[in-house]
Amino acid sequence: MKAVIQRVDHASVSIDGIEISRIGAGLLVLLGVEKGDGEKDADFLLDKMIQLRIFEDGEGKMNLSLLDVSGELLVVSQFTLLADCRKGRRPSFTDAAEPATATRLYEYMLSKAREKVTKVGQGQFQAMMNVGLVNHGPVTILLDSRR
Repeated sequence: MKAVIQRVDHASVSIDGIEISRIGAGLLVLLGVEKGDGEKDADFLLDKMIQLRIFEDGEGKMNLSLLDVSGELLVVSQFTLLADCRKGRRPSFTDAAEPATATRLYEYMLSKAREKVTKVGQGQFQAMMNVGLVNHGPVTILLDSRR
């Protein structure tokens, strides 16, 4: 699994102009599920992202985690994170998991996140979404469950 996590003041997801999810301060996660990924990958990434010390403490140092600051989490599926652009000009998505597998693992991660994080928002799998955010910092980090 691959994830782009962004520390945000707020973030939202809309479909056809209708907002379906919104969070306040916390993390926006763009999540790509790769062929061969499983629940262990989801567990690893979730634990890493909610415990990553990327929020500022009283001295302005990145010393606090999402859990420490009672932050919110918005997870949006994004298979384009698996794009292979090495050949030609059109990305290949052959490394992305099949939709049924990706949906199951996306839903699995959301369910596990709801056990640990007070507020969890989500996008809609396989929908054309508009994602809005105010990146705080900016802080953007790439995570890969295989690295």
